[in-house]
Amino acid sequence: MSICYLDGQYLPLSQARVSPMDRGFLFGDGAYEVIPVYSRQPFRLEEHLNRLSHTLAAIGLPNPYSASEWADIVREIVARNEWPDQSVYLQITRGADHKRNHAFPAVVRPTVFLMSDALVTPPAAQLENGVGAVSAADFRWLRCDLKTIALLANCLLRQQAVAQGCAETILFRDGFLTEGAASNIFIVRDGVMLAPPKSHLMLPGITYDVVLELAQRHGLAHEVREILEDEVRNADEIWMTSSTKEVLPITTLDGRPVGSGKPGAVGRQMHAWYQDFKNTVMRGG
Repeated sequence: MSICYLDGQYLPLSQARVSPMDRGFLFGDGAYEVIPVYSRQPFRLEEHLNRLSHTLAAIGLPNPYSASEWADIVREIVARNEWPDQSVYLQITRGADHKRNHAFPAVVRPTVFLMSDALVTPPAAQLENGVGAVSAADFRWLRCDLKTIALLANCLLRQQAVAQGCAETILFRDGFLTEGAASNIFIVRDGVMLAPPKSHLMLPGITYDVVLELAQRHGLAHEVREILEDEVRNADEIWMTSSTKEVLPITTLDGRPVGSGKPGAVGRQMHAWYQDFKNTVMRGG
């Protein structure tokens, strides 16, 4: 049985209880992080905690723990659960108030919750054949760089893909690529890997950073710049990246083949570099 952390206690997930007056439940008022763990070593924990601090500061929610306290809790959750590779979910809300009120409570008592699950990566068939994606207008709010728990728009957009038997929804705003509903998006054109720049319109992904680092390390031609929707629709390759999807090729978009309709050579090479990096670096923390 999965063991979670809730407000200072470690307990079975099935026994965790939160007040219905919690502002996370009533307003989606909170922040979260997802931390991948390889061989029981949290990967880039400092970077995840820095991103969490950025989100908390932006929404005016005091960070309840120091970096070292967070690290201790994360490592304890990892130790108490059975899987060597895990996905640790961390959430902080502004806590429960005595009444429903849009304004922040005078005294903030954050609700802190962590849980863990097995980290499952794409099966061989998806890597061999790629996955499908659909596209949609990015109608989310203008602070997508914040990792907040108010994810209804992302859920609606991701559901568009699921309803059509696809894995992801690629988002466009004002004619430019932003990201996926639950991933970052890279494309390849004429052998050059292209990535949209970090901005308030996309979440700064840790895997996004790793992919750019690997491109730099191995001398892969790449650019970080705004990417036109037409460039995506006529790309030779499209990938989605995240801590669970790693580097996953998208081979159809809106029912049309991407490039040859098969995973491309650049993406296969990036996946190989990523796997080597995971085995030699990520598993060490």
